This record gives sequence, C-alpha cells and structure tokens, in this order.
Amino acid sequence: MMGLGAGLGMEATSCGALLRELQQIWAEVGESEGEKNKVLSEIERECLEVYRRKVDDANRTRVQLHQSVATKEAEVASLIATLGEHKLYLKKDKSVVPLKGQLEAIVPVLETLKRKKEERIKQFSDIQSQIEKILSELSEYSDNDTKANGVIVDENDLSTRKLNNYQTQLRTLQKEKSDRLHKVLEYVNEVHCLCGVLGIDFGKTVNEVHPSLHQNGLEQSTNISYSTLEGLDRTITNLKAERKSRIDKMRETMESLCQLWKIMDSSEEEKRQFNKVMSVLISSEEEISSPGVLSQETIEKMGAEVERLTKLKARRLKEIFMKKRLELEEICKTAHIEPDASTAPEQTNEMIDSGMLDPSELLANIESQILKAKEESLSRKDIMDRIDKWIAACDEEAWLEEYNQDSKRYSAGRGAHINLRRAEKARILVTKIPAMVDNLINRTFAWESARNKPFLYDGGRLISVLEEYRLNREQKEEEKRRYRDQKKLETILLKEKEAIFGSKGSPKRAVSLNRRTNGYRSSGNASGLMTPNPRRSSLGGATPELLTPRSYSGQHNRYFGDSRSRRLSATQLNFGDDSLSTFTSISGSEPESPSLG
Repeated sequence: MMGLGAGLGMEATSCGALLRELQQIWAEVGESEGEKNKVLSEIERECLEVYRRKVDDANRTRVQLHQSVATKEAEVASLIATLGEHKLYLKKDKSVVPLKGQLEAIVPVLETLKRKKEERIKQFSDIQSQIEKILSELSEYSDNDTKANGVIVDENDLSTRKLNNYQTQLRTLQKEKSDRLHKVLEYVNEVHCLCGVLGIDFGKTVNEVHPSLHQNGLEQSTNISYSTLEGLDRTITNLKAERKSRIDKMRETMESLCQLWKIMDSSEEEKRQFNKVMSVLISSEEEISSPGVLSQETIEKMGAEVERLTKLKARRLKEIFMKKRLELEEICKTAHIEPDASTAPEQTNEMIDSGMLDPSELLANIESQILKAKEESLSRKDIMDRIDKWIAACDEEAWLEEYNQDSKRYSAGRGAHINLRRAEKARILVTKIPAMVDNLINRTFAWESARNKPFLYDGGRLISVLEEYRLNREQKEEEKRRYRDQKKLETILLKEKEAIFGSKGSPKRAVSLNRRTNGYRSSGNASGLMTPNPRRSSLGGATPELLTPRSYSGQHNRYFGDSRSRRLSATQLNFGDDSLSTFTSISGSEPESPSLG
C-alpha cells in the first residue's frame, strides 16, 4: 500500500510541475483564461479516459481472476467429490486473500487432485480388470471376450469407499476362485482315481466335461465354472454308481464262483487267479483303489469262468437229475400216480441248455417231488393194499367164471381137486366184493376229504371207477335176477307142457345150458391145472362191461406202458355169454357138480 501511495505521489508531483510549467508558458504567451480553461478541461478529460481505460482493464483482469478461481474451485470441488478426498483442500477466507493469491493457492491443489484422479482411474481399471477376469473364469465366458469388450471405469465416482468395495469384491472373488480351483483339482483327482480303478480312459472322461481339465498348456487355464464343477460332480456320481454296480456284480459273480468251486471241488490253481479280486471285494467301496481291479476285462474274465463252470455243473446236474427222475418215476409207478410233468427230461434238458432254468433249483424241485411222492405213496398205502385185494378178488371172479364154463372141470385128471378147492374159495371171496368196493369207496372219500384233493389212480379218479364198477355190478345182478325169473317161468311152462303132451327127452341142457368153451382152455401141462384165457366175451351186447382201476387207468396212463405195471382191467370182471354159468359162478350152486369128499 505504501509503495502504491508513493507511486501516486510521484505522479502527482510530476503532473503539478508540468502544470506550473504550462502556466508559465501561458503567462509568457499571454493566453486568455478561456483558452486556458479549455486546455485544462481537455487535459482533465484525457486523464479521465486514461484512468477509465486502466480501471476497465483492471476490472476485466479481476473478473478473469474471479472466473479462473471459480473454475478452479469448481474443478477442485468436482475432483474432491469424485475422489472423496475432502481433506486435501481447505477453503480460505476470500476477504483476506487476494484473487491472485487464491489462484496461486488453488492451482497446486488442482494439479494434485488431477494426479490423484489419474492414479485412482488406473487403480480402478486394474481392480476391475482383475474382477472381470475372475468373473469370466467363474462363468461360462472366456477371458478373450472380456479383453475384447474392455474395462469401462466410471470416472464420476472414484472414491476410496468405492475402491475399497472393489477391493473387497476382488478378494472375495479371489478366494472363490481359489476354492473353485481347489475343488476342481480335488474332483479331477477323484475322477482320475475312479477311472484307474474301473480301467476307464481318464483323458476321454474329463474331456467330455471340459478340454482344459486335461490340457497342461500355459495358454489355457483350468476352467473352474459352475458347469465344470457340476459336470465333474455328475461324472464322479456316475463313476461311483458304476463302481458300485461293478462291485455288486463282481461280488455276485464271486459268490457264484465260490459256490461252483465248492460244488465242482476246484483246485487251488484255478482259484489263485482270482485271489486278488477276492481280497479286494471284501473291502469297502472307498478302500478299493487298486488300478484295474474293477475293470470290464476282470468282470468278463470272472463271467467266463462262471459260465465254464456252470456248463460243467449243468452237465453233471443233468446226470444226477436223470437218476432222480428215474427214482421219481419208479415211486410214482409203484403208487400208480403220475409224476409232475414240469420235471420231464425232454423239457428240463431243453430249459437247462437254454439257460432258462437253474439246474440246482431243478434238482431241489425234483428232490421235493420225490419227497412228496414218497409221502403220497405212504398216505395211499392202505387204499392201495385194498385195491390190490379187490383186483385179486376180481381176478378170482374171472377165473371162477371161466372155470364154470369148462365142461371138463369134473374130470378125474390130475389137479382137478385143486381147482375145485380154489373154486370154493373163489365163490366165498366173490361174495365179499361188494363190501370190499363199498369200504374202498368210503376210505377213498375219507382220504380225499382229509387232503382236499381227488384220489387219482394212473391219472383217473378212483371214486369214478369204483362207482361205475358198482353200478355195472348192480346192473349185472339185476340181469341175473331177471334171468332166474325167466328160468323159473320156463320150468313151469315145461312141466305144464309135459303134463299135457307127456314126458319127452329133457331139453334142459340143450336149451338153457348152451355153454361155450372158447373162453377157457387147459394149459396142457401134466398137472391138469387150468389157467384163464384173457380173451373172453361179456354177458350179452346190452349188458354194460364192469370196469376196475386196471381197465380205467389204461385209458389215462401216459408214463408206464410196460407189462410189469399192474393195471386194472375191465375184462377181468366180465362175465361169459352163458347166463346160467354166470349165475352159478356167483351163487356157487352147481346142480350137477359132485360133492367133494
């Protein structure tokens, strides 16, 4: 201020000296007062114009300074707001500091804030680039796509708060990347171990998930996206399921193999090749780690061995089965029951060869059938014994019928007295046949009721045979009764005729006893014993033929056709054509037979 006042004082002194010099000149010249005033007015006007110009220039300079300061302050305020650095610039009192001082004070602050902004932009760009790169690694997008798109930094907000948020996000992503990478490597190692145990190509397996998992090049990093993790997890699940399936299959195969070894009495040499597999299979799934122990080749090798031993076992079992089948058929043949057709050799051999039936199950089945057949035979023993007695009685009845038809039965040949005694016993036995049949029917009904199934004899129901036999026998008895009545009537008519016309040669034998001799013949041996001829005629064409289980079963039997099987035959119960012979064979009355002494 003192310097400025000194300058003005010096100027005032110079102007006063010049004015005095001008007044001296005017005094010497003798200028008028008017001219003097005019000149002084011009001088004053020109001085005012100079001052005005200077003041305007100074005012413009002040305005520019104000604008510069305001612009700088606005820029500083914007940078402070962008950077969030409020402590970098503190406003001063404008009334104290001149404009140039304010400008000189704010310019360094502005430059500092600009440098700070550039540094922040670089920091944000670096952090965002790292974030985008990690995000691309964690997602399905490649890093090349991220580079192509570039990183756009928001310059409106470069605050430390936002920078800290980005740094926190970056650390979180870096941790997630590390965890993902660790998880991927863990999955890959597990896949490698499982592939080794199962004998599966590891490279091909992981390439199906993502090619980067099996490529060691520096240009391509390991993919750690969610899809890769899910693919690896799915692959591990599938491999574990395959491992469990193979273990179950191999354990089942090994169990079959051990059973076959035991059955076939295999040597230690045959077992030795599967010792390693056997030792592994007793471990848990997680403990199995030997390379290739669960490979498809090992499974096929075990399966081939099982197939070989199974075929060998099947051949031996078929031999055993045939023996058991013959045993079953013999039991059924003796008991007159039909064996189960499910174990017929033709069917079972075909099923065994085709693999449709387990030979061991078939053997157990036929063992069960043999046991059931024995139990069935034991439960039928009482009835079968009575059937044998009934058949024997029917045989004696048939023999007695033929014996009564023989005209030479009373001859004095050798053995005649033996046949005569047999005939007497046969007549007594024949009278018991109806009671035997009734008793047999009752016992058969009781047997069926107790077991809730029909009593079959060679495939036919015994009750049906017995009831039909009883009905036919009743019809025969009725036929004989009518025959006796007719004979009585003929005798009465004959006596009346003799009383009217006189006695003539008796036609008794010629009319009523028309015997045939073709149904009974001598054996021709020296003893004179007579044997029945199996070819006999029945009583009349209208009289029903008597059936026994022997004749009935002949229509149903399909398994035993040899002559050794004792069958029920209807012909053994047929009566001859001669009705009188039939009557006398049943009643035992022979008017012309000599008494035995």
